Amino acid sequence: MKKIYHLSTCSTCQRIIKELQPLTDFELQDIKIDPISEDQLEQMHELSKSYESLFSKRAVLYRERGLKDQNLKEKDFKNLILEHYTFLKRPVILFEGQIFIGNSKKVVEAAKKAIHS
Repeated sequence: MKKIYHLSTCSTCQRIIKELQPLTDFELQDIKIDPISEDQLEQMHELSKSYESLFSKRAVLYRERGLKDQNLKEKDFKNLILEHYTFLKRPVILFEGQIFIGNSKKVVEAAKKAIHS
């Protein structure tokens, strides 16, 4: 599978997608317009082995709701990601059985290397 979950309104996501070009046969899913399904999240979880690794602790709602002061469990991370797109760490890149989560330089370089090797 070749897929990128992203936000079209996120300049960082757009920069990374541009950096990864050419993206032959990739499906791009804007999670604000087309929210992720539970099945899609399960697929990401199978590869990442953790809902927390898919969860964005930088989300404004994370601070607004005081979630950093709570003892969140895997089930909580899953439910929050399904509840609101902002809780998914972006972008999430699925490429031939591999998953690349987030926008750190290291992750983007690893994705680029995998896609273009």
